Parts: sequence; structure tokens; C-alpha cells
Amino acid sequence: MQQHRHQPIIGDLHTARHIDWVRVAIIAFMLLAAIATNVTVNVFFSEAAAHFPFLGVAVWVALLLAVPLRPPEWSLVPEALRGSLFLLALVVCASMMPVEKLPPASWLTTLGLGFVSSVFDNIPLTELALKQGGYDWAFLAFAVGFGGSMLWFGSSAGVALANLFPEAKSAGRWLLHGWHVPLAYVGGFYAMLWLTGWIPGTELAVSVGNASAAAAEVAR
Repeated sequence: MQQHRHQPIIGDLHTARHIDWVRVAIIAFMLLAAIATNVTVNVFFSEAAAHFPFLGVAVWVALLLAVPLRPPEWSLVPEALRGSLFLLALVVCASMMPVEKLPPASWLTTLGLGFVSSVFDNIPLTELALKQGGYDWAFLAFAVGFGGSMLWFGSSAGVALANLFPEAKSAGRWLLHGWHVPLAYVGGFYAMLWLTGWIPGTELAVSVGNASAAAAEVAR
């Protein structure tokens, strides 16, 4: 209803929508290149993964190979560069903060991480959680992903949107007009908790290990 008041839905609009399938294919090619690179590096060159940006290079190579098909819109670079630098500054500032560990992993801690990720970049936050262990990865992904959208600078999508609409660069206005986002985050989190339950990664690994040990014992 809020969106309808802002921009009413037009039911009798019959304007044809053209899909540029070449651009769709380019995006699919980039995704496949990133996935193939990720799998190859982690399976065969795991020791070198931390010393070279394989994924970034793979995406750039895919983009350069696609240039003859669809040239880049270079006119968009200056505006996009400002948002990219701002996002990079957020990541750098967050990585420089003296936070070495998170509170003990629990569903309540994970719920709180969603709110933290709206003001603290979720990349170093997720890295800390992965290193510490004990989290339910589905809940962690939901928290840092959805939670980051509660403020415009909490996610790369929000930064990109604010570049298109500068009036969005106000935390107060973002919360005023997007008050339903925090409510949806909390509601979605508790819905997941009710439907799937909290399954920490470490406990899951232990249970799998116990199952394997039990199977081996039965085989004897």
C-alpha cells in the first residue's frame, strides 16, 4: 500500500518490454566464470586462494571478452565510481576496527548481527563469524544480507540506489519510509527459527561425524 501510494500500479499498460538476451547471456557467462574459478581454485589450488584475487580476475576477464558483443557504457563510470569508492571506504574502515571476535554464537547473537550489519560492513563481520564458527550459516546469511538493508549504506545495493536517488542518502528518511524493513527482518528471522530451528555449523559437523562413526561401528 505504501508503494502504491508513491507509485500507483497501472493495470492497463501494454508497453512491450524488450529483453536483450545478449546481455543476459553475458551475465550468465560472468556467473559461470566466477563459479568455475571458485570451484577450481578451492579444489586444486586452495593454498594460493588467499594470495591472489582469482574471482575478481575471472569476472574482469569475462567482462573484457564480452566487450565485442556489448560495449560498456563508459558514461556511467564517473557516477558509479563515487559509489564504489564510498563502499570501499566503508569496507576499509570496518576492517580497521579493533574487533577480533564476536559474542558466543547463538540465534540471538545472529539476530543482533543483522542490526549491526546495517551500520557495520557485513564483509568483515561475516569473516569473523566464519572464523569463529558455531553459527547456523543460513541464519547468518539472512541476518547480514537482509539486515544490511535496514540503512542505505549497509549494503552495496543501497549504495547503488542512493547514487541514483541522492535523496535516499538520509538515514532518518530511509527509516521513516522504510520502517517495514526492520519489521520484516525480525519477522522473517523468527519465521525461519520456527520452521527450521537453530542448527549450528559445529554441531551439525559433530552430528555428521557421530553418524559416520556409528555407521562404521555397525559395519564392524
